[in-house]
Amino acid sequence: MYGAVDLSALKAQADRPAPPAQSPEGSAAGTAAGPAAESEHVFDVDEADFESQVLERSTRQVVVVDLWAPWCQPCKQLSPVLEGLAAQSGGRWALAKVDVDANQRIAQVFGARSIPMVVAIAGGRPVSAFQGAQPEATVKQWLADVLEQAAPLYGQEESGDEPVDPRLVAASEALSAGDFAEAKALFEDIKARGTDETEGSQKAAARKATAEAGLREVAFLERVSALSPENTVRAAQEEPGDTAAQLDMADLEVAAGRAEQAFDRLIALVRTSPDPGKTTARVRLLELFELFDPADPTVIAARRKLASALY
Repeated sequence: MYGAVDLSALKAQADRPAPPAQSPEGSAAGTAAGPAAESEHVFDVDEADFESQVLERSTRQVVVVDLWAPWCQPCKQLSPVLEGLAAQSGGRWALAKVDVDANQRIAQVFGARSIPMVVAIAGGRPVSAFQGAQPEATVKQWLADVLEQAAPLYGQEESGDEPVDPRLVAASEALSAGDFAEAKALFEDIKARGTDETEGSQKAAARKATAEAGLREVAFLERVSALSPENTVRAAQEEPGDTAAQLDMADLEVAAGRAEQAFDRLIALVRTSPDPGKTTARVRLLELFELFDPADPTVIAARRKLASALY
């Protein structure tokens, strides 16, 4: 996707009172996966400060969210690895630790069905995630990929040869702030006015493609921002045959970083629904594909499943 997806649901929840912690009997604090030793780059967050500590901070640097619980044994293996890498990162990224027992709404929005779950946030939205304890070498490679992917959002493209278009930076900031009208206007301006006269056709085409991708994301985020997560989940569960309910749920899943689950949901509709629901689900699925890199393995696999469902 251009940037990442929306977490506006957590912005809205920041002002709500958090539910009391409900740790399983026998849970104990102070384990290896316990509260973070607070530092500039490693810190604990909850629903009250998630917006400032994670979403707003991610407009300046990548924030890696570690979803853990005191009773989780794999968390005790992974958390020290993440904390050590964060301390060694020189400020390139920060680690925000979330106790899912005490912050259940955060876990719900991320779709954390098992922990540990680690999500990278850049520009206010998730860009990558993994679940389960992983070897340090695997985590290092994942982080390297995340930082490379997120670099353009912060004007830190690795080549250093080309300056970042300030309109793209402004559009990304507008998206992070939820100002979809401003972001749309900036992307449309880039697309309509093209590039500087000194730029060649290849650069112009690349910038136009970026603007078009940005416009697709704006449309997606506007759609998601109108959804109530609680009502959307309930409707999808209670009405499995309702096309509109399933489309909304797929949008919410993509916004929470669960693209594969969203794709499978829509492919199931394509496979089982008569028209017009079948066509509607197929069109929405193709629209969601366009939010991602065509080479993304999840998209490639979903395209194969869609072809099988259609033919």
